Amino acid sequence: MSRFVVGHAAGKDWRRASREATRQLGPLPDRKHIGFVYVTQEAGANLSDIMRNLQFETGIRNWVGACGIGICANDAEYFGEPAVAVMAAAVDEDQFKLFDTEKSEPTDWTPPGTSEALGGGFAIIHGDPGGRDVLRMLPFFAQASGAFLSGGLAAPGLDASQVAGGVTGGGFSGALFAPDVAVATAVSQGCVPCGPLRHITECDRNVAVTIDDTPALDMLYADAGEEYRGNLSDAAGTVFVGFPIAGSDQGDYVVRNLMGADEERGLLGIGAPLSRGQPIMFCRRDAEAAREDLRTRLAHLKKRIGATPRGAIYSSCVARGPHLFEANEEAAMIQEVLGAIPLIGFFGSGEISNDRLYTQTGVLSVFL
Repeated sequence: MSRFVVGHAAGKDWRRASREATRQLGPLPDRKHIGFVYVTQEAGANLSDIMRNLQFETGIRNWVGACGIGICANDAEYFGEPAVAVMAAAVDEDQFKLFDTEKSEPTDWTPPGTSEALGGGFAIIHGDPGGRDVLRMLPFFAQASGAFLSGGLAAPGLDASQVAGGVTGGGFSGALFAPDVAVATAVSQGCVPCGPLRHITECDRNVAVTIDDTPALDMLYADAGEEYRGNLSDAAGTVFVGFPIAGSDQGDYVVRNLMGADEERGLLGIGAPLSRGQPIMFCRRDAEAAREDLRTRLAHLKKRIGATPRGAIYSSCVARGPHLFEANEEAAMIQEVLGAIPLIGFFGSGEISNDRLYTQTGVLSVFL
């Protein structure tokens, strides 16, 4: 695998952005390549046209990518305008293959050089936020492929918001890499716990009735703040719930939204299925804590990789980016800590690491 090359641009329309991003790739050696492409939702309706141009102008047939609510490339981030980011690298054909769950069977979801019995490998994966039961489908795909997954959900509202060779949508798609393709990943949280670890003691599907034998809503007020009592709408976008991941040596957890509440009965609706005895904690969205966590995770990643990365892909939550950091800060921090590495990525509707769907996080994949 060669070092990746990146091109990115915004324009008054998708044509200008795509043309300039492609030009920045420069001449590509006459070898097989894989390309990654991300476009903003303002250019998403023209994704098929962008792909036709990319394949014609670069000669690369194997493209993988998605439409994001925003995108990033190197130390730049783009929101609210037509923008295109592309990245390419020479990769042997026996080291990767594209996949699309809407067009293939589970028997074809294993990375090259692996088997269903052995597992292994790595996948860059993109999903449709409006697809059927992504929470159920994701662990099924992870188990069927045996690969470590990294990626995210595309922008909502488009029938075809993904790229895997051609434009597609409805399920999951991306690229599967052989075990000898070295990749390191990191997950950075945007929320921090604001109370101790607790447990659900009574629930009904996704409704928490009691937490630690106390009405669930009262426990939210106790941990997140009494200022929300009678003003629960103020907690929207600020207070979340976290579910610790069993066995994680990083203290990892997935964050889910509050979906509603019954003040009279003390009930709390949560955007995830619940079960008795399930560990739970309340979290707050916090910009300074998110900065510190991202910088810490990047520093740990830098120590782990011990080499100059060939390139990187970043999947971040739309609630991050300029909604949590300063403009361009998130992408620039990656460049600052890891060095000036080729980087592209997108801000989407959910982030994927291994077999889990996260929110409020950033998931970085570094090719070594």
